[in-house]
Amino acid sequence: MPAPIRLRELIRTIRTARTQAEEREMIQKECAAIRSSFREEDNTYRCRNVAKLLYMHMLGYPAHFGQLECLKLIASQKFTDKRIGYLGAMLLLDERQDVHLLMTNCIKNDLNHSTQYVQGLALCTLGCMGSSEMCRDLAGEVEKLLKTSNSYLRKKAALCAVHVIRKVPELMEMFLPATKNLLSEKNHGVLHTSVVLLTEMCERSPDMLAHFRKLVPQLVRILKNLIMSGYSPEHDVSGISDPFLQVRILRLLRILGKSDDDSSEAMNDILAQVATNTETSKNVGNAILYETVLTIMDIKSESGLRVLAINILGRFLLNNDKNIRYVALTSLLKTVQTDHNAVQRHRSTIVDCLKDLDVSIKRRAMELSFALVNGNNIRGMMKELLYFLDSCDPEFKADCASGVFLAAENYVRDDSVPNLIQLITNSVEMHAYTVQRLYKALLDDISQQPLVQVASWCIGEYGDLLVSGQCEEEEPIQVTEDEVLDVLEGLLVSNLSTPVTRGYSLTAIMKLSTRFSSVNRIKKVVSIYGSSIDVELQQRAVEYNALFKKYDHMRPALLERMPIMEKTATNGPTEIVQTNGETEPSVVEPKHPPPVTQPANQANDLLDLLGGNDVVPVIQTTLPTKPASAGGELLDLLGDLSLSGGPTPAPAPSVPTSQPSFLLDGLSSQPLFNDIAAAGIPPMIAYNKNGLKIDFTFERANPNPNIAVITIHASNTTEADMTDFVFQAAVPKTFQLQLLSPSSNVVPALNQGTVTQVIRVLNPQKQQLRMRIKLTYTHKGSPVQDLAEVNNFPPQSWQ
Repeated sequence: MPAPIRLRELIRTIRTARTQAEEREMIQKECAAIRSSFREEDNTYRCRNVAKLLYMHMLGYPAHFGQLECLKLIASQKFTDKRIGYLGAMLLLDERQDVHLLMTNCIKNDLNHSTQYVQGLALCTLGCMGSSEMCRDLAGEVEKLLKTSNSYLRKKAALCAVHVIRKVPELMEMFLPATKNLLSEKNHGVLHTSVVLLTEMCERSPDMLAHFRKLVPQLVRILKNLIMSGYSPEHDVSGISDPFLQVRILRLLRILGKSDDDSSEAMNDILAQVATNTETSKNVGNAILYETVLTIMDIKSESGLRVLAINILGRFLLNNDKNIRYVALTSLLKTVQTDHNAVQRHRSTIVDCLKDLDVSIKRRAMELSFALVNGNNIRGMMKELLYFLDSCDPEFKADCASGVFLAAENYVRDDSVPNLIQLITNSVEMHAYTVQRLYKALLDDISQQPLVQVASWCIGEYGDLLVSGQCEEEEPIQVTEDEVLDVLEGLLVSNLSTPVTRGYSLTAIMKLSTRFSSVNRIKKVVSIYGSSIDVELQQRAVEYNALFKKYDHMRPALLERMPIMEKTATNGPTEIVQTNGETEPSVVEPKHPPPVTQPANQANDLLDLLGGNDVVPVIQTTLPTKPASAGGELLDLLGDLSLSGGPTPAPAPSVPTSQPSFLLDGLSSQPLFNDIAAAGIPPMIAYNKNGLKIDFTFERANPNPNIAVITIHASNTTEADMTDFVFQAAVPKTFQLQLLSPSSNVVPALNQGTVTQVIRVLNPQKQQLRMRIKLTYTHKGSPVQDLAEVNNFPPQSWQ
């Protein structure tokens, strides 16, 4: 056979191809020739053929048939063959291939070879694609080479050790003795790889982290020598001595100093020197400064040093490079909560970024601007943000409008719809104006679903003010009852309306039955949707239809106008204090994850644990997240639910058929009663153990003095969050108990927030309450479960 073409000739030929098909034909022809050569066991040109095969592999063509040929080259005694063989192994093999068993012995022999370059090839290959089995078998050889005096081998052995630790973490201790002298090496390559190895070990093992904290002074000296040393052509990059090593050391210092006072104090001075002495005109200097900022913000650094770090980010905002500006905005957004006042100093520069043409920078600047809004700067910031809202791209308008509303309310909540409804309800003198403007908005556009939901709720609540024309703020519009109902019915059939919006609209129509005279028309609409394919809409219609037929005498009272919504603990989750740097911080409430509904059968499992026949099951109710459209105690509205405390069936029940669903379920963010009066009942501590504290506060439902409302407040004093938190309760037969959903299933650490949950207890005989509770949660990865009995309820709650 003629000698195969060389690699360079193949590359030149392939590059002359004008079409993909022509290139594919060339590759197929050459692959056929290579296969023939492999079948004939041609040792002379095996190296050349594998090299060509690797090039074709990099072009995306299949080259798996060359795997065994790579192993043959590795076993060769020629260095050129070994080099191509090991390169082929790194490209064509992975840890799932069975040929690893054949490679292990070859690599072991080469790790003990007399030539350092052959040893280096074996180390590179093992560090690139070694499986966990290979790492276990060859870790001893790697550890020996890590102790050698040869710098060329030590740096490669250190990187190979990183791969071994990632594959087999339990082998980490094997490399501990070899790491003691790594940082004493003068060679920068060994220093760099040593820091990488130490970082990997510290990230994977708390014990290693504690052990290596004693190396902080040595790392500080190395970093100081780098920034104070003169020009070194071997390591100089744009006038900075080995920026790659500096960045690696800064990352390791960040890990070692986190949550450790002594280590943080030892590195404060060097961080200040790096921050002040690093040149900012070149990109390498900015990279070092960025790592310095991250380290300062992550360790327990001094306040002055943190201000210096934020000032560096502020200078980044003035850089012409868009990437640097984006990095600065992202970093400031992460630190704004902990160092708010320092970030506030750069407010004007941040606001200027809203005018940037880059979409990513503009979004980050918008998010950071809203995070900076407080009572001291709200006027100026709102002016800038409203100007941005007016001129920004359409994709920003929704987020910006919601942010403006939330900033104006000075709360941070999951959904702006119930919050806006609450604001409207509390502004009594603005009801006529608000309903008129929202009605006009519906006539113009019904594509914005949150706006449509708020408008529907307001029309249902204040529709009588709309048709009466009682608006003093602007010229009242002339609108009839039929026109209002036409708009709401249009929302029910519109393709733009979501199921939630249709629920708002149907409820609004139902409320207008007590405000308009067109009752017959409303009855027809309600009856039509009693057969809707939307289960939620169907349930509402059926319940509303029952009001018309069976409980018509109660309809006006049930659908009367909502009272002012006071922000009490029972209205929703307690929220995080968000002062944004104000001198007089006001208590605000936190943003929690969506409520996690406790399954009914889970609640009733408590019966078996508590034992006996004197306990009743919990009526499990999902806490609605949408705005309330009416109140009323509805427990005994549509059925013959016995409140006398008779016998309760032992099996875990669902809500009985005589126990109706609440009429306005899903549109109510308020408690299930019209008005709450403070009963003057002192709070009590129901549980305090293992860092978890449960407080009970009491209120009473005005319409029924036999019903008490208990709000639990769960707080956590430990340093770790308590996740999957579930509170369950059971009471004697003479009581009825209803447990609403909690505000969250995570109790934040260090008392940074509370989980609230409402319990409603019916006590017709006004007896002393006894309650058994079950608490389950996960803490530091371990499940926790505890039972307790609460008997010391204050007697005022039933008087």
